[in-house]
This record gives sequence, structure tokens and C-alpha cells, in this order.
Amino acid sequence: MDTYKRPSQLFRNMSAKIASIPMVMTALVIFVGCTVWTITYSFTGSRLLPKLKWVGMKQYDRLFDTNRWVISIDNIIIYGICSLILSLTIGFILAALLDRKIRFENTFRSIFLYPFALSFIVTGLVWQWILNPQFGIQHVVREAGFLSFSFAPLQSNEYVIFGVLIAGIWQGSGLIMALMLAGLRGIDEDIWKATRIDGIPLWKTYIVVIIPMMRPVFVTALVLIASGIVRVYDLIVAQTNGGPGISSEVPAKYVYDKMFLSQNLGQGFAASTVMLLTVLVILIPWAYLEFGGRKQNG
Repeated sequence: MDTYKRPSQLFRNMSAKIASIPMVMTALVIFVGCTVWTITYSFTGSRLLPKLKWVGMKQYDRLFDTNRWVISIDNIIIYGICSLILSLTIGFILAALLDRKIRFENTFRSIFLYPFALSFIVTGLVWQWILNPQFGIQHVVREAGFLSFSFAPLQSNEYVIFGVLIAGIWQGSGLIMALMLAGLRGIDEDIWKATRIDGIPLWKTYIVVIIPMMRPVFVTALVLIASGIVRVYDLIVAQTNGGPGISSEVPAKYVYDKMFLSQNLGQGFAASTVMLLTVLVILIPWAYLEFGGRKQNG
């Protein structure tokens, strides 16, 4: 009789588990530890240096009573919604056009993807020049004879965030196009043939058949776009530095200015905590539907 007993689940793949200990400890200490530390000190009156002087919810009350923070929230909502919709739409349309085996595909693909190789600082400065009314688009069009033409979003308190949005989409759409193109190239050719035999219009094929099959690609694209939205900072600094006035402020810039320029750590920690909670409110339901629902169905 074989008396050999299989090792318990806990002791399986011990070498891999031991090798992962440094990574796990680093994540716990740096990410979880710093997150707890930040949340804790958001309830204090820390200024230049962290100090355990408890003030309760005063930092949060002050935060939402600050007009600059409210404007930054409005801006990130507008920028986020428009960026998600337009980046996905433009990226998918470009990928669908390139997937038709057009001539000079490699050249067009490189042109569309090139802006992603630039830093946000460079992108912001370039589009600051392009949108400058003295020598940018407005100047060129007026020189062509259209003297009443006006296009200076970065000079407008109401439309400045859309000027920033143009630069963000110009840089990010190329990456989304590359992801979508890879997904389209992974579709079996027999599916395209079957839809053509059935007489399904091309636009309906994309909407009903292709896009549902590319769900993982869309999820990846959404995660990449969302991460860029939350941490948008350098693009704002390069283009407008929060101006005109405070009309293009965003949460990340508010946090940086409070912590390093105003030397108000407590207020900066409170703003950081609100940003983290906002991300978790979106991330946790999505993760449950994506993984928890799939596990239950499985």
C-alpha cells in the first residue's frame, strides 16, 4: 500500500512562494503602509512636517469648501468622460481603417503612434504653441482671410479644459489604436467571411460581432486611459499651469501645490485620500463584476 501523502496546498510551489516574498513585502510596506500613513495624517493639522495633532474632519471640510478643489473635480470629470469616449472611439476607428490592409499601413501606424513616444511636458508645450492665438491655428486661419475666426481655448476660463483635452487625446489615441489593431488582427478570418456570406453590413459586423469579441482589449484600454486621467498633472502644468486663474486646475496639481508649495501636508493628504477613495469606488465594483461574477458563473 502506497503510504505517500501528497503535500498540502499550502506547501505547493514553495520555491515560487519564497521568491515572491520580497515583492509582497515591498508592496505591503510601500503601497499599503504609505496609504495607511497618508490617510492617518489626513486627520491631522500637519503643515511643513507630519505631526499627530488630531483635527478630525476639518481638513476634509476645508477641502470641499475650497473653490479651487471644486473646480479641479469638475475639470477631471469633464476631462475623464471626454477622454474615455473620444480616445476609445478615435483609437478604434483608426485601427479599423488600418485593418482594411490599406497602402502604406506601416507609415500611417508609425505616424499615429508617434505622439505617444513624447512626454506630456513636450506634448503640452507643443499644443500650447499650436493653440496660441498669436501664432497658432487662429493666426494661420486669419492670415488665410477668415478674419472673424476665433479659436483660443487656452485663453478661455470656460473652454480651457477642452484645449488640454485636445493635447491628451492627440497623445493617447495612438496607443489605443495599437491595442485595438492587435485585437482586430486576432479575429479569425472565418468570422469575417461568415458575416460577408450572411450579407451583414460592415458597420453592423463591428458593433454586433467584433466589438463584443474584443472585450478584453477594451477593458485593457479603459484601465490605461483611466490611470492616465487620475494622474494627469504634467500636461496641465506645461500647457496652462492651472490657468487662466484656477480654471484648469486638476486634483493631482492641487495635491502637489498644497504639499510642496503651500507646505500644508494635512490638506494635501486629505485631497490624496479623496482621490484614492474615488478610484476605489470605481475599481471595486468593476473588479467584482469582472472577476467575482465570472467565478460564480464558472
